[in-house]
Amino acid sequence: MPDKIHVSIAWPYPNGEMHMGHVAGAFLPGDIFARYHRLAGNDVLMVSGSDSHGTPITVLADAQGKTPREVFEHYHVHFLQSLAELGISFDLFTHTDTENHHRMAQDMFLKLLEHGYLYEAEEEQFYSEASRRFLPDRYVEGECYLCHFPDARGDQCDNCGNLLDARQLINPRSKVDGTAPVLRTTRHYYLDLAKLQPQLDAWLHEGKDFWRPNVLAFARNYVAGGLHGRAFTRDLDWGIPVPLPGNEGKCIYVWFEAVMGYLSASIEWAAHRDRPDQWKDWWYAPEARIYHFIGKDNIPFHTIIWPAELMGTRQLYDTGTRPLNLPYDVPANEFMNIEGRQFSKSRNWAVYVPDYLSRYDPDPLRYYLAAAMPETRDSDFSWHEFVRRNNDELVAAWGNLANRILTFAYKHFDGHIPEPGPLAPVDEAILAEMDGAFASVGALLGACKFRAALAEILAHVDAANRYIDKQAPWFQIKSDRAAAATTVYVTLRVVDSLKTLLAPFLPFTCERLHQYLGYGGTLFGTLHTEHYAEPTRGHDALVYDPAGAAGHWAPSALPAGQAMRPSQPLFKKLEPKVAEEETARLGQPAG
Repeated sequence: MPDKIHVSIAWPYPNGEMHMGHVAGAFLPGDIFARYHRLAGNDVLMVSGSDSHGTPITVLADAQGKTPREVFEHYHVHFLQSLAELGISFDLFTHTDTENHHRMAQDMFLKLLEHGYLYEAEEEQFYSEASRRFLPDRYVEGECYLCHFPDARGDQCDNCGNLLDARQLINPRSKVDGTAPVLRTTRHYYLDLAKLQPQLDAWLHEGKDFWRPNVLAFARNYVAGGLHGRAFTRDLDWGIPVPLPGNEGKCIYVWFEAVMGYLSASIEWAAHRDRPDQWKDWWYAPEARIYHFIGKDNIPFHTIIWPAELMGTRQLYDTGTRPLNLPYDVPANEFMNIEGRQFSKSRNWAVYVPDYLSRYDPDPLRYYLAAAMPETRDSDFSWHEFVRRNNDELVAAWGNLANRILTFAYKHFDGHIPEPGPLAPVDEAILAEMDGAFASVGALLGACKFRAALAEILAHVDAANRYIDKQAPWFQIKSDRAAAATTVYVTLRVVDSLKTLLAPFLPFTCERLHQYLGYGGTLFGTLHTEHYAEPTRGHDALVYDPAGAAGHWAPSALPAGQAMRPSQPLFKKLEPKVAEEETARLGQPAG
């Protein structure tokens, strides 16, 4: 039976265009992982969506004089287009303001309350006298009381990564109006993390040594430091209302309800396929594995808060006895800086996906970000390095290998895969090398070691180039057509295998290569936008359609005699001036 693989990707705030931080941090690694498992024949469900209730939405709405819904719906549509053009193959990319998500989050709230993991308490929280409202944690900024970073948020410090108590910030200020807030008493529900600490501690020490060391160490250390109740609700007028009388004006806090979206999106996906119970295949089946692809700033929420919610809920919409599945792995990435400086929307020090795609193809970006992915430490996006890798590795190495053998074969063998003669040891060696690559590269991809997997594939590309240069079919064809046919056949099989190995990284060009080699069907399915109707309002979502996908994770079995199709080069060489021009654009006013 195929494995059940659930790929959950961090929910971005739709308060601006999608940027490279989103892609390198979570979207691309999750997509590479999902595409590999689909090729391997596993049953994949990949979900995410726009975080509609995040503080950045309401802050921008206040600044622009718009409603939060106007802001997030505008950028949500842009997200759908960017994701489709970049080939991020979500089975469902939705958002958290759907009626389905509201209902499920409220049901989880009630389950946590029923099981004794929510309690009510009064607490002093910051209040803006200028704006006449309570300020949720992310509406408050100030100096971190742990590392003294000057611009810490009320709930978390981006510098040291710790969850914070907003009341302890040094020199706090309102993000809305810049004034110094005051403390006022309010009443809220709290998630009793202290009660769940023994379960969390045991879970984090049970077979987690395959987790990335930074993720595991952070989570274990945080729990070991002692957990306490965290406010589960906030005084808000935008969000998911607390489903109890007497709680008007109070909503479930976004940091607790956004992570619930992995479950609600799974339920939504199943419902719109007229298989309403199919989500349970990933959330209750003991053999299913749930992976959360996130940035390092989200580690505490996915290794502590969300597992605590799942433990406290235990069961949802099910009459059996098995509890909801907990995350199997949380392969969090570090941050990707840009040209040696920290990403900044406010200073326009960023590379935005729509802007990139207006001038360049998606696969070179996917390739470069995969090669420079911040898996274990912060990395850097450099336009000079992007151009170099595009020209030296995609164009000169991989693209040139594919283009010259396809062109040569089509021209000299009447547009068909040639019939080989007996294989020499050098032919058998290169084919055996490619056969073994599927196990080793697959193991790296399955362990979320994407940079290492790509490096190994590139080593095989180099070996294939050495093979064809040594065999030189362009000379063989003049004196020994049968020998040339064997070399061409072997090289085409190698290219065919490399195509499959590279497909999770380069889906667009590998799909073209699949067609050039004469195959019917497709390597992957297709992405499209659907409109889902709901009783009071509909919403648009990105949907992956796997119908017709014919890919498989196995060495080439390219049949001799198969008709090829005319080919074109897979990649475009970029002039060195591109790096200079794009670097100069950084920091300039958008548009």
